Amino acid sequence: MTAVVGTTPPVDDPEAGGPGGTGGPGGSGPGATPPATPPGSRPGGGSRVARFLGRGVVNVVLVVVALVWLVPTVGLFFSSLRSSQANAQSGWWTGFLDLSQFSVDNYRNLLEADWIMSSLWNTVLIVVPSTLLVVGLGAMAGYALAWVRFPGRDWLLIVIIAFMAVPLQVAFIPLARLFGDIGIFGSITAVVLFHTAFGLPFAVFLLRNFFMQIPAEMLEAARIDGASELRIFVRIALPLAMPSIASLAIFQFLWSWNDMLVALLFSSPESQPITVALQSQLRQFSSNMDVLSAGAFLSMIVPLIVFFAFQRYFVSALMAGSQK
Repeated sequence: MTAVVGTTPPVDDPEAGGPGGTGGPGGSGPGATPPATPPGSRPGGGSRVARFLGRGVVNVVLVVVALVWLVPTVGLFFSSLRSSQANAQSGWWTGFLDLSQFSVDNYRNLLEADWIMSSLWNTVLIVVPSTLLVVGLGAMAGYALAWVRFPGRDWLLIVIIAFMAVPLQVAFIPLARLFGDIGIFGSITAVVLFHTAFGLPFAVFLLRNFFMQIPAEMLEAARIDGASELRIFVRIALPLAMPSIASLAIFQFLWSWNDMLVALLFSSPESQPITVALQSQLRQFSSNMDVLSAGAFLSMIVPLIVFFAFQRYFVSALMAGSQK
């Protein structure tokens, strides 16, 4: 018997768009829908131009804002390089027309003066102890309020937070009387204690919140291994909190270095820092702007160097605080 082999008719594929799959979505016929742009493909020229212009406008605005903020600092620096006569006759920008006006004689004369060196040393004696005390006591108190259970812990935290709302001016008269009674009024110790007392509430609040982010399992594992709370604090908590501790130290350093009001009230002529020394020179020699501008820039450059040298800790602290 001979089998008859017939021709098989084409099968219509509805998803292919008719016979051969050329007329529907995804096909190549007249009614076909163009394929979507793959995720990895490059965007069109219009999108790239819009994105470039958007970034360009933001960058221009940021550069303009930065230049505006830097103008006083730059002006102070170039004014400190000119004589008092030149500063009295014209602005600092005119010095670029005659570069011979710029010299370092003002800084040489300033560093040879006894009052500037003694005031700088007093500033160091005030800033360093107050920063170390705030960071050390704040770290210990913050860890205790975060992980050590004791009666009244929550109420103590509320009281510390309430101290953050107390203005400095409220404590001037009571602390002046207290320091006078114990015999430290007008000394560097009085200024250090004032900065420490008003810097601790913020330090405790900041570091306590950071210590709360440490996983409890890590601390429990250390306790099971026999570690004491002091060892856990030194070996585990402090290294993990180093970005926040460094940020707090920079804030306290800048506040203590730039302070004039507290030092003006609680220091004496022998213990006054650089800010009060410059203020007293302005009162006595108001026309001696060459020395004052050099001293002001010298007192400002140290906090700027400290800030820019340790600014990466701010980024680390922000990144650590954003992670759960």
